[in-house]
Amino acid sequence: MASNVESLIRGAVKKGIGAVADFNRKRLPTPADAHPYLTGIHTPMTEEFTLEELRVDGEIPAALAGRYLRNGPNPALAPDPASYHWFTGAGMVHGIRIEGGKADWYRNRWVRGAEACELLGEDIPPGPRAERNDAPNTNVIGIDGRTFAIVEAGGKPVELGYELDTIAHNPFDGTLKGPYTAHPHLDPFTGEMHSITYKGDDFNTVWHVVVDTEAQVIRELPIPVSDGPSIHDCAITENYVLVLDLPVTFSMKRLLAGHSFPYAWNEKHPARVGLLPRKGSADDIVWIAVEPCYVFHPANAFETADGKVIVDVVAHETMFAESTRGPDSRKARMERWTLDPAARTSVRAVIHDHAQEFPRYDERLTTKPYRYIYTVAIPEAAKSEWQLADTRLFRHDLGTGTTDAHDFGPGRHPGEFVFVPRSEQGAEDDGWLIGLVVDMNDETTDLVILNADDFTGSPQAVVHLPHRVPPGFHGNWVAD
Repeated sequence: MASNVESLIRGAVKKGIGAVADFNRKRLPTPADAHPYLTGIHTPMTEEFTLEELRVDGEIPAALAGRYLRNGPNPALAPDPASYHWFTGAGMVHGIRIEGGKADWYRNRWVRGAEACELLGEDIPPGPRAERNDAPNTNVIGIDGRTFAIVEAGGKPVELGYELDTIAHNPFDGTLKGPYTAHPHLDPFTGEMHSITYKGDDFNTVWHVVVDTEAQVIRELPIPVSDGPSIHDCAITENYVLVLDLPVTFSMKRLLAGHSFPYAWNEKHPARVGLLPRKGSADDIVWIAVEPCYVFHPANAFETADGKVIVDVVAHETMFAESTRGPDSRKARMERWTLDPAARTSVRAVIHDHAQEFPRYDERLTTKPYRYIYTVAIPEAAKSEWQLADTRLFRHDLGTGTTDAHDFGPGRHPGEFVFVPRSEQGAEDDGWLIGLVVDMNDETTDLVILNADDFTGSPQAVVHLPHRVPPGFHGNWVAD
């Protein structure tokens, strides 16, 4: 633990660096082109809406009772295009409530951090907040009948009410002492949510954090690392948590230059995956080298009978190597990684070679062998920044080695789709896929419900919204 003197010195250094960054941020040159994450499909919404009795085509399954929730960046105050990065916008949560075959309401609400409260003339809700990251913009989850907006890199969870009003900045009732993540993984067999978390100003530590069924933190294990890696997500098996320590790390150069997202590709940082025993210590981690790449999102992971670990990931050749405005990978393949903890070796095999992101699967099978992965196609763009989804959703059949595509049509761009089972005991494709599709032909949005067992067929139901919902990051079905 740092002494008081060390803490004072670190605080002074941090304050000085922040002052330099703020000075240079104001002097960044205005970009010659339109900012891709502030214009077009990404143009931020400027109002909060409450819409009731939404128009529906088709038939919403009577078994669905709950809310589809989606979080994403939506600046409340006009940002400076010279320094804005897509990952830094204030969070806005969108929700559609469904029950009895009807779409009762749609609401969009800014997460009440300093920026939204300044715009709306409101007091900031109570609770501990991060200095610069107080409106989580990446994911929204339900735990024990409660709703939390979450983000990585040091931001604290924010608790929301059922109708998406902000209740409090709430680090799980004070049980979370350090940073949290945008991607906890629920083990359906234990009820625990596991994550690997990091903090932007701590370059030498990440944490394994476990939250129990009552939204209380029961484990915060520090893990030594170097260079300040950005670990967006993790994966879990029956016995391990996978630590994805890959070559995107904190960049002091970008911070001092004034850029709001100070992470960059670092070819000098070794790429490795750590197999942490779920109840073990940092000394028990088995580190396995992998070929350099970056992973935002794995799908599922599981162990084989001979002790190997399988994890399916979207692997980017590089990330944040050029752009300071958003993700800039030129290639993002669906891959299967086989990790051997005994030999400490890794093998990467391509599942599907087209650019894609946001893998989801039937999360009843987390930690177990499974068959289907659902991903969003991304255009194979000539330029590095990708700000639009393709018009297609992929389904990878790991059993047959085939891939099907559901094409939503010209100008219609899907976001991440979540699988919702029809019953707890149903087959892996016995359920629905639910997600938002933005129609840029008329700047409207649909909540689309597909039958997973008729993936390429017509939707089961379409809920219409009369406005464009900017592409965000992650959504979930939170059943009542």
